[in-house]
Amino acid sequence: MSWRALLLFSILLPGLAGCAGNRPLLAPDGPIFGREGMGASIATGMRDTGRAMASAPEYVEEALAEPSGMPQTHTMVHESWGEPDVVPVALTGPKAVADSDGPYLLDSGDRLRIFVYGQPNLSRTYIVDHAGQISVPLIGAVNARGLTTLGLSRVIRDRLGVDYVRDPQVTVDILQHRPFFILGEVRNAGQYPYVNGLTVETAIAIAGGYTERASTRRFRITRRIDGYVETIEAPSDYVVKPGDTVFVYERFF
Repeated sequence: MSWRALLLFSILLPGLAGCAGNRPLLAPDGPIFGREGMGASIATGMRDTGRAMASAPEYVEEALAEPSGMPQTHTMVHESWGEPDVVPVALTGPKAVADSDGPYLLDSGDRLRIFVYGQPNLSRTYIVDHAGQISVPLIGAVNARGLTTLGLSRVIRDRLGVDYVRDPQVTVDILQHRPFFILGEVRNAGQYPYVNGLTVETAIAIAGGYTERASTRRFRITRRIDGYVETIEAPSDYVVKPGDTVFVYERFF
């Protein structure tokens, strides 16, 4: 018997039973669409399947997977609202705290006190000139730009110890830092003495505060590092170093 004959027989078999009960085959209460027929079984099965899918989503995910040994091409997307689990990485760049770390480097305008033990003629106040140098008796011009106070003391000690002073003891202290400058939309632009812990915001306060047209968000710092000028777009809490020039932008609205 062919498969077509088997299929036809399986369809007609409920109909024969319906005929025995004097009910038409395709009647609403007949054997196919009636409560006890094949249609009721299909509907019941679909309802049960829906309940199973709703109560067991993990089984749905497994059912959507490809057969064993094949890559899974369907995935369930889980959406959630609120704060993200992973916080975005902060923008890279200079920060106020990190920028304040590290030793202070000397440059033009710094006023130094150099003491050489037992040598009163060498112990005096020196100012770093525009070339970044100081002039020390006996040894002449000494480069101070880019050095720390400890580094400068070692240079002076080594040069004095060659021909002039036996085992010299040298200390270098900063009497006054080089000034900073502030321009733009502040009430009193100009040059001011540097104070420790200076930020853009405190520099503006020293200069008399903002003007009516000043931007409270945009600032620029011009800084010379090892003879090269660097321009920094900085926030209000950015650390200002001696010799920096702070510029306060004008707001447009």
